[in-house]
Amino acid sequence: MKRFSHLFRAGSLTAALLCITSLAFAQGEPPEGGPEPDAPTAVPIDGGASLLLAAGVGLGLRQLRRRQKA
Repeated sequence: MKRFSHLFRAGSLTAALLCITSLAFAQGEPPEGGPEPDAPTAVPIDGGASLLLAAGVGLGLRQLRRRQKA
């Protein structure tokens, strides 16, 4: 049973690595011409990032309260 687990883990890792490398080679070259972006490093921060931040703060407060009760 232990050997099967080891083989399954090794096979899963190999399959994951093959998928990742095939995705890396699937990236094409950028198109030539066209408009240049104003600020290529500008990333819009929308509601998703603020929700993740709020969830992290909430989980942190929850953990602090649980530690204080114990």
